[in-house]
Formats: sequence, structure tokens, C-alpha cells
Amino acid sequence: MSTDATPPEEPATEGTGDAARAGDEPRPASYYHLARAVLYREFLIFVRYPANAIGGIVVSLFFFGALFLGGQLLAGQALTDSIEGIVVGYFLWTLSVGAYSSVSNDIGSEVQWGTLERHITTPFGFAPVALLKGVAKVVRTFVTSAVILAAMLLITGTRLSLAPVTVVTVAGLSIVSVLGLGFAAGGVTVLYKRIGNWLNLLQFGFVALISAPVFDLPWTRVLPLAHGSAMLQRAMVDGVRLWEFPLADLALLVAVALGYLFGGYLVFQYATARARRLGVLGDY
Repeated sequence: MSTDATPPEEPATEGTGDAARAGDEPRPASYYHLARAVLYREFLIFVRYPANAIGGIVVSLFFFGALFLGGQLLAGQALTDSIEGIVVGYFLWTLSVGAYSSVSNDIGSEVQWGTLERHITTPFGFAPVALLKGVAKVVRTFVTSAVILAAMLLITGTRLSLAPVTVVTVAGLSIVSVLGLGFAAGGVTVLYKRIGNWLNLLQFGFVALISAPVFDLPWTRVLPLAHGSAMLQRAMVDGVRLWEFPLADLALLVAVALGYLFGGYLVFQYATARARRLGVLGDY
């Protein structure tokens, strides 16, 4: 007589298989997960390549030192009387360059590396990914620019009003318009590939926008950075708080920021769509 050594099967518990299958099913990623991943990626790049981050701060301080010392030799007391405005303007310029290059240069690098298609095929679409990457770089730029600002105050012996809510709000809204310019430049980069010289030239145009005479020429307030620069000067030099600004000034600041961001987004969408029609999206 033969015996079967195979143990009898235990009855399956009702619902166990369904629960296992439910746990194995991938969950759709949300914009929260995307933002967290992009911010974490930017943090890793910052901490793993500290020499590059420190180098950027040193270069910015070198240019400011050359500007300050050279100005003292040429202008003397005239520079000393306007040094607060120069410090604030240079602080906003470093933020603007970081915000602009964060989108335009990053898209140019993706085109050159051949990884642009990965962003195109994501469930979120290329534009939201590029925007969140730009926002993450702006957050990092705020950190480095704050270090540069502290060093400039020590070098010049200047005192400024540094109300965090006012400075971050006004400066943040000011550079949102620059993000829009970066979007437009990134779209043109996708279409024409190598236009780095033209993109770098626009960075020097930020100096003219930051120093635009908004009180003598009121129409310049609708230009990127111009109105925000004037408000940031009043906030950091004169000590005006956010709630003390006229409502019309705040509304114009928000309108200019959103207007240029939306316009840059439209240019980006048009340029990428045209690159697809021409079949040059992945070419370099």
C-alpha cells in the first residue's frame, strides 16, 4: 500500500489573494510625488557636488568685489551713497540669472544629452516637469544668493531691512517672470538646438531691467524685473513691509509675474509642437 506524503492543501483565506493583488498594483504618481522627487534630486546634486556650488558663490562674489572696489576708485563717495541699491540690485540679479538658466540651460542640456524624450513621455508632460525642476533650482538659488547677500553686507558694511516674508515674496514674484523667459528660451532651444550665446546675452539684459527708471518711465513697470526691483529696493532699503505696499503695486507685481510665465509657457508649447512636426525633437 502506497502513502502520499504530500500534505493536504490548506484552504485559502477569502480576500487574501485580492489584497495581495491590490498591494502589487502600482499607484499612479501625483504632482506631489513629482515635486518631492525633483526637490530631492536637486538636493542630492547640491550636496554631492559642493565644489561646484561653492564655485558659483565665489565667482559671484568675485564679480561683486571687482564692481565694488572698481567703483570706489572711480566714483568714490557717489558709490558709497548708493551702495544699498547696488547690493539689492546685485542680489536680485543673482536670483534672476539662477531662475532663467535653471530652465533654459537645463532644457539645452537635456537636448544635448539625448534624454529629452524621457521627459516628453512622462505621464505629467514635459512642461510641468521642466517647471518643477526650475522651481527646485530657484529654491537652491535662494539659498546661495542669501549667502552672497550676507557676504556683500559684510564686505560693504551695509545694513538692510531683511524681513523674510517681504523679501521672499517680492523677490520670488519678481523672478517668476524670468522663469517665463526661461521657458520661452527653452522652447527655442528645443527647436534650434545650439543658441547658447544668445541665451547668455539675455542675462546681461537683466541688469537694464533691474535698473529701469520705473518712476520716470511708468510704462517700464510691465517689463520683467523692473517693477519687482523697485519694490524690493523699497522693502530692503527703506524698510517697507509687504502689507504696507499699495494694493495696486502688489496686483501689478502678480499680474506681470503670471503674464510672463503664461506667455513663456505658450512659446514653449508652440516650439516643442513645431519641433515634433518637423521631426527634430530628438536631433542634435
